[in-house]
Amino acid sequence: MLNEKLIMRMCAFNKGDPKRIQHLTKVYEYAHTIGRLEGLDDETQKILDIAAILHDIGIRPSEEKYGRCDGALQQQEGPAYAREMLQEFSEVTEAETDRICYLIGHHHTYTGVDGDDWRILLEADFLVNAYEDDLDTDSIKTFRERVFRTETGMKLLAMMYGLGPGGRSQRSKNQAT
Repeated sequence: MLNEKLIMRMCAFNKGDPKRIQHLTKVYEYAHTIGRLEGLDDETQKILDIAAILHDIGIRPSEEKYGRCDGALQQQEGPAYAREMLQEFSEVTEAETDRICYLIGHHHTYTGVDGDDWRILLEADFLVNAYEDDLDTDSIKTFRERVFRTETGMKLLAMMYGLGPGGRSQRSKNQAT
């Protein structure tokens, strides 16, 4: 029930912005699915789920303060807003809040990944961003090589974007014939 309450809270936070709400629900679902299929323990899964729901909480404040919302600003602004929101939920401990805020503050940082929760959040966010940003096959393949490590994440990426063995897009190959 906690995840559902947080989703509703984030829908209220992003009221009037269906694209942002759609994005967070998709990232949450992919993160949740990857985490479960990769066998995360319950505590790590809880942290991942919450971080996925809240990962872009810094966008709106960045837009209001700076008129833009690049990844660095999202990482800078997001943790404080997440911490404040999580205080409303007694089911989330201080230690969990610290890790969740850390993940939010690093969800656009692809080096130094120190846990499965961080890795899976990066993968889930990319699965959604690649589609929403209409990335080309080369960009998807490059990101896969640099960031993706989970078996489930790589399978989802391959299925979604038609990447066959060796990373060649089945879509591109079919369109070329």
